[in-house]
Amino acid sequence: MKKSIMVLGASLLLGGIASAQKVDFEEYDLDNGLHVILHNDSSAPVVITSVMYHVGSKDENPDRTGFAHFFEHLLFEGTENIKRGEWFKIVSSNGGINNANTSDDRTYYYEVFPSNNLELGLWMESERMLHPVINQIGVDTQNGVIKEEKRTVFDNKPYGNYISVVKESMFKNHPYRWTTIGSMKDLDAATLDEFKDFHKKFYTPNNAVLVVSGDFEKKQAKEWIRKYFGTIPRGESLKKQIFIEEPITQTIKATYEDPNIQIPMLVASYRTPSMKTRDARILEMISCLLSAGKSSILYKKIVDDKKMALQIGAFPYTQEDYGMYIIYCLPIGENTTASILKEIDEEIVKLQTELISEKDYEKLQNIIDNQFVNNNASVEEIAENLAKYYLLYGDINLINTEVELFHSITREEIRDVAKKYLNPNQRLILDYVPVKEKAQN
Repeated sequence: MKKSIMVLGASLLLGGIASAQKVDFEEYDLDNGLHVILHNDSSAPVVITSVMYHVGSKDENPDRTGFAHFFEHLLFEGTENIKRGEWFKIVSSNGGINNANTSDDRTYYYEVFPSNNLELGLWMESERMLHPVINQIGVDTQNGVIKEEKRTVFDNKPYGNYISVVKESMFKNHPYRWTTIGSMKDLDAATLDEFKDFHKKFYTPNNAVLVVSGDFEKKQAKEWIRKYFGTIPRGESLKKQIFIEEPITQTIKATYEDPNIQIPMLVASYRTPSMKTRDARILEMISCLLSAGKSSILYKKIVDDKKMALQIGAFPYTQEDYGMYIIYCLPIGENTTASILKEIDEEIVKLQTELISEKDYEKLQNIIDNQFVNNNASVEEIAENLAKYYLLYGDINLINTEVELFHSITREEIRDVAKKYLNPNQRLILDYVPVKEKAQN
């Protein structure tokens, strides 16, 4: 009876949250294949224009890595109608902000303007798609910018390269084996024609989705979208290559020396399925249970109670084709990475052999609801989520229904998925250590 009341209470709460947070949208296609999504929200006088292209680092050639991230920068250089160096000036002088980001699977550009500048935002994104200036001056400039970014974010930052090492250790065939920033050697060797060919292939209307989100008049927006994007030529039809990774059947061991650290870091990484699968969502719940905040299982046990580590955490690294579940830890005192790994494995075995408590399950439901609300808390976040669910998941309405998928996951499934993926013979163990001092002669 108690369980029934709990389930009923959770379903009523879910219904209330889903209703309050429902995101309404309209979608349609232009003749050139550009998918358009419109979301009205008049709660604030701002409007977001954004374009997500279905191109990321996984679409690069192995000897020309970093191209997608390079274009994230390069396509701010200017267009036939926006002079070099003027892009950011135009945005800021009209009360706006803009940015872009790149992942393994997609590239995303956006502007946030006051509502009366929707036409400007649409024109600028159409210029980026149709008339970018790709010349040697821009390539050389951004090459220097990206090299400095790599030094700052990766090479000179404590623990800055651990994801790079994890990826190249976990993937042998899939392009996920390299990072989005790529190789500076590859970028140096690339010709201007190679950059132009990459742009021509991927930055096309039929490989993109345009989202307009915020305070705007729909009829007028459609007219401007047709005016600025409707005449852009359709690109070639793309067929994504499928890369298959053989299952990991024995522990992979790797070591990396980082000159920027004094405390070693333990990393345990498990390969997981596509973020579109139910199992991937269950693994997200497992991550919440093990490491979501200071009340999580691993933090309470290893940091608070046993004081074996300075920090511990875990997170799902979700991707379109495969993913990873990564646990990391910084030991303190006389504790070793091996002793902490033993403690971690004990908790994973519990998940694999016992059902989590009703209390922990209820806590997970609350975390899910909180994340659902936070993920759609602003029109900027809604715009990106609409693009993501359409382009990468193939189901735009997940912006409203994914929370229901999480709530349908059972305690039995949590146990079974932990048992399926989180085994010692299916993982990488990375010892990420300080540089060893060289012996004196």
